[in-house]
Amino acid sequence: MTRMGVSDAREHLGDVIDRARYTQERIVLTKRGREVGAIISIDDLKLLEMLEDQLDIKEARLALEESQGERVSYDEVRKKLGL
Repeated sequence: MTRMGVSDAREHLGDVIDRARYTQERIVLTKRGREVGAIISIDDLKLLEMLEDQLDIKEARLALEESQGERVSYDEVRKKLGL
């Protein structure tokens, strides 16, 4: 993984995007030595989003299993949330 300052990336944005697009290189952007972002290929982004969706589905299934059919009325939820 390559690290690059934001100002350098700005100056060479086309080249940086091509590196991510064609070589699947992941470029971590830094500002004052701190990591602030990244440039990745669209394929990597789609994969990341798919993995996040799978984790969300897994968490939802676990929550349903843990509730074991327990139901809470709308009024109870409003009361707990102070609405």
